[in-house]
Amino acid sequence: MIASLLGWIATILFSLMLVPQIIKTIKLKTTKGVSIELFIVYFVANCIALVYALLIEQNPLILKYAIGLTTAIFYICIYMKIRGNET
Repeated sequence: MIASLLGWIATILFSLMLVPQIIKTIKLKTTKGVSIELFIVYFVANCIALVYALLIEQNPLILKYAIGLTTAIFYICIYMKIRGNET
């Protein structure tokens, strides 16, 4: 029970991890100081980890990595859009 609870808490926290950077980038409309390589590595790591989570059938991990993929894709798209408008 404790292990499951900790797993779900970690899932929520990891899932929310990129939200402040996404909000800041959208609000300020700048990508200065942001490493796109970080988000690319984060995306690849989540792809690999999602396959692993599916293989071991761990729902908290499956959710975490699926949300991680979604936020990484969302941020990379925002990054490319805003970066294209920066001088």
